[in-house]
Amino acid sequence: MDAIIDGVPVALETRDNPLPWQRLGLSYTASGYGRRIPTTRMVRMPGETRWRRVYCCIFGNAGTCYVEDRRTPGPDGRPGWIVVT
Repeated sequence: MDAIIDGVPVALETRDNPLPWQRLGLSYTASGYGRRIPTTRMVRMPGETRWRRVYCCIFGNAGTCYVEDRRTPGPDGRPGWIVVT
């Protein structure tokens, strides 16, 4: 996976780590849509030792996958997004 951090494209180390309900083949929401749907993927940001969960914001046929960035909150106070592809 790749991300753009501070205007610089960065390749991220990834791993697949499904949550217990994902192993059972269940969906996070009944509709499958939502703002913060956890995926099975985790990434390690450059210079960090911990793994971060990748989330997906999906309300139609396409979604945006992101990692939460608590250092740069949005205007509503929610964590900012680092979009990953």
